[in-house]
Amino acid sequence: MTDSFLDSSKRLYGRRKGRPLRKRKTELLDGLLPSLEIPVPQPGDRIDPHALFAAPMRDIWLEVGFGSGHHMAWQAANNRDVGVIGAEPFINGVAGLLKLVDDEKVQDNVRVLPDDARPLLDALPDASIGRAFVLFADPWPKKRHWERRFIGPDNLPRLARVLKDGAELRLASDDMGLVRWMLEHTVRHPDFEWTARGPSDWRHRTADWPPTRYEEKAIEAGRKPVFMRFIRKARG
Repeated sequence: MTDSFLDSSKRLYGRRKGRPLRKRKTELLDGLLPSLEIPVPQPGDRIDPHALFAAPMRDIWLEVGFGSGHHMAWQAANNRDVGVIGAEPFINGVAGLLKLVDDEKVQDNVRVLPDDARPLLDALPDASIGRAFVLFADPWPKKRHWERRFIGPDNLPRLARVLKDGAELRLASDDMGLVRWMLEHTVRHPDFEWTARGPSDWRHRTADWPPTRYEEKAIEAGRKPVFMRFIRKARG
């Protein structure tokens, strides 16, 4: 989960850094991050995601706002032939991911943009991503802040452009206001189809969808997460 957001005016809301980091995480930021980091794309830049990895990758997946990195590291460890790219502006979250990457030895198939995801989305080629995740994003509950929500009119076209035909977009939240918002906007978007056929489809994660640290805390607090899977429709 990330509590930062770059709005249409290019202003980044939320924190970039939290509590002081312990020695190991500081060392990983200095020593490991440079080999995994994607420089922030500038307007007009183009990035071949496969070229980010030394070894050939079967597919490329993208996680927007990976929080402390548990979901992203699990996906990388369980899909070592998939290049997993994550964007997260909160440096403590980046440090948390780096620790997991080091522990799981998944440096070969993880790449990190320690910043907002939108410049990366704009730089990726059409139909280049096989799966995207936006999990437990900041709900921005006040109405005057709703335009800061990542899933919405500004970013769904970006995701639709970079996702391959048939690719999955996975969304999750424990905030019912945000759930309704994401469902309304994504169902209404012409390029996405909701896969749910019954309540169990949004009440339970699939076997290849591990819990995030935030999700576990939400459940402990008595909140019920909702899990949504959308398919990118075939291009005409």
